[in-house]
Amino acid sequence: MYLNIKEPNNRISRHAIRVWIISEAIQNVIGFAVLGVLFYLDNQFSWKEWIGWLLIILLAVSIPAAIWSFISPYIQYKSWRYDVDEEYVQMKSGVWQEKHLLIPMTKIQSVETVQGPIMRKYGLYSVSMGTMGSSHVIPALPKDEAVSLRNQIAKYAKVREEDE
Repeated sequence: MYLNIKEPNNRISRHAIRVWIISEAIQNVIGFAVLGVLFYLDNQFSWKEWIGWLLIILLAVSIPAAIWSFISPYIQYKSWRYDVDEEYVQMKSGVWQEKHLLIPMTKIQSVETVQGPIMRKYGLYSVSMGTMGSSHVIPALPKDEAVSLRNQIAKYAKVREEDE
């Protein structure tokens, strides 16, 4: 039996790009700081030669990865789509490996909105849905849209919302 389900077409907030870039930049700064400390310690304590080469290889891999981390949020944003109806939550993302996820409403056990410190600056929330074996997230939605979506999913999934 073939289900005729339309493609998801709702987009996440454009501010998601900035949030992802800031998050990646923080991770890169921490990673390069740790690498810098390791280079310093290698120099101070004359560790074995192979450790120095390993650090150089890590640096050589980290630089292109850091550059990619500032490009990928644009690509990630363009590919992210979601949709909600009475039967399913749909999420579609990915460029090289496209992922199209259908979550039946009957499988959703909890739904919540989540906001971290970087997302707070841009007034964004993520909607997180818990099923028996996993958790799924629709990232970076404006507050009103996220709360409305959370309530809609809770209603369709018949999840009771806890008093906050």
